[in-house]
Amino acid sequence: MNIVVLVKQVPDSGSERKLDSSDNTVARAGADNVVNEIDEYAIEEALAVKEAQGGEVTVLSVGPDSATDAIRKALSMGADKAVHVSDPAIHGSDAIATSVVLAAALGQLEYDLIICGAEATDSQMSVMPALLAERLGLPQVSGARKLTIDGSTVKVERQTDGGYWALEAPLPAIVSTWDTINEPRYPSFKGIMAAKKKPVETKTLADLGVDPSTVGLGAAASEVLDFAGRPPKGEGVKVPDEGDGAQKFVDYLAGQKIV
Repeated sequence: MNIVVLVKQVPDSGSERKLDSSDNTVARAGADNVVNEIDEYAIEEALAVKEAQGGEVTVLSVGPDSATDAIRKALSMGADKAVHVSDPAIHGSDAIATSVVLAAALGQLEYDLIICGAEATDSQMSVMPALLAERLGLPQVSGARKLTIDGSTVKVERQTDGGYWALEAPLPAIVSTWDTINEPRYPSFKGIMAAKKKPVETKTLADLGVDPSTVGLGAAASEVLDFAGRPPKGEGVKVPDEGDGAQKFVDYLAGQKIV
């Protein structure tokens, strides 16, 4: 079983995130960058499938040179090898252009199953699995809380209000996962040391046959024209109680259209 797991490096959602004033894109150079949280569950599920079915897990990531840190994290968890697509022309790409790059990279890999997180915390669009399914002509089963392989079929449970849907698709297929599917393992010291010796192949747009003019900030379907920082928090409003405090409080809430 050949499994490809998609991994993205993103600014830590627990730290302050900013836009770069030079081009109004996410400021990544000085950010505390980590593996996209939901992707860790995808990595864990890929490893679980490998342990049950045999085969190997390949990490695929698109990003700048710093994304190697996220790739090494996945390798230290137990993935076997990685492909890192890195090219300055990719900077500023939207989801549509990124799907072009990922689809081209996947076209050069052998796979039975592609697993990815349901969304990235820096964009929260949740569209990449569907975009890749369309470009590659593969079935997509999304939002998995449980995944099993039955012969040449992948079966998942998708969480719903009060229960779940049972979905299945023939392999090869794309599966997206949420954080309810498993508990990601911590890399062991042995795994961290082994990751340093695992192969990471770096590819450019030229290697993938992708025209640079079709990706990047200039090809994006939308752009941020301007932005401003969060305004400082005010001191608030004091409501003195002179026997009518409750009424003043209600009047204030009504004035703010809260009640």
